[in-house]
Amino acid sequence: MTDLEIAKANLEGHSICLCKNGEYFTDDGRGISPMMKFIAEGKELTGFSAADQIVGKAAAMLFVKAGVRSVYGKTMSDSGKEFLEANNISCSYDILTDRIINRQGTDICPMEKAVADINDAHEGYNNLVIVINRLRSNQ
Repeated sequence: MTDLEIAKANLEGHSICLCKNGEYFTDDGRGISPMMKFIAEGKELTGFSAADQIVGKAAAMLFVKAGVRSVYGKTMSDSGKEFLEANNISCSYDILTDRIINRQGTDICPMEKAVADINDAHEGYNNLVIVINRLRSNQ
């Protein structure tokens, strides 16, 4: 099995699974929080393959920033797919959608809004940190 196949096979019941050289780990955090945490901790993810429940442009930017080489999303947005492909990351999905909706189902996901007009993974990450901190301070 490829690393991506292993990641996909072990995604069930988790929000994300990352695999490299047959070794994998999972995380159950919501949304983009696992990748935000891994990047903030300096976790080395170069060359990993990732399977994720939902991959929008925000998640795609985090995968690019972390050096992930292939991505599978149960659900993937058009903008997430385009960003991965523009950065030479192979991607696959079960459902391709035009946008990622917020948890209430009332609007576009705030993380997607945060990166909608950004095309650089590092700038996207920095803006996501700002938006997440702003949302946390408003709770």
